[in-house]
Amino acid sequence: MGLFGNKNSSGSTDTATATAATPDLSALTGDYAIDPSHTTIGFVARHAMVTNVKGSFTDLSGSLHLDGSDPSRSTASLDIKMDSIETGNADRDGHLKSADFFKTDEFPTMTFRSTKAESLGGDDYRITGDLSILGTTKQLSIDLEFNGSAKDPFGNERVGFEGKAEILRSEWGLTWNAALETGGVLISDKIKLNFDISAIKNAG
Repeated sequence: MGLFGNKNSSGSTDTATATAATPDLSALTGDYAIDPSHTTIGFVARHAMVTNVKGSFTDLSGSLHLDGSDPSRSTASLDIKMDSIETGNADRDGHLKSADFFKTDEFPTMTFRSTKAESLGGDDYRITGDLSILGTTKQLSIDLEFNGSAKDPFGNERVGFEGKAEILRSEWGLTWNAALETGGVLISDKIKLNFDISAIKNAG
């Protein structure tokens, strides 16, 4: 995207407050590594038709190339370890890792590789790319908001983005479900994705 190649959201440090800045976007041009300790990739699914179950992935890595002068030249890459899924319930997490869902023994990683980036005006961007789950690859577009740039107390140059997207899990072969006696199904097909990512500029 203009300044990004992936979705990123500003991550403050654990020990001090970063110094915010509003630089010329061309100054953001460069290569970045996603900071997994200040990044959250989350999801929300409707459960039993009446409530939401939220979860996230805790083991991820990624990189992006930002071009502040020409958004279309930005790129992003993201790898997520599926065994790191957490929903706050150990039994549910185990079921999600099983053959009913992610088959993590056979497909340990979910990946995203950008193919297009564009500015939507202001701080809003959209990145489109290939999302691969269970050996199936389909296109996904993510709407992002640029949260700013800052130098943290350790001298790292950071950028941050918040993003969101929606998918139909069945399109990636995630079709397990159970019927409810009152009608409907246990788990929604539509899944909301949330991205809150901080990335650190590579030295040099």
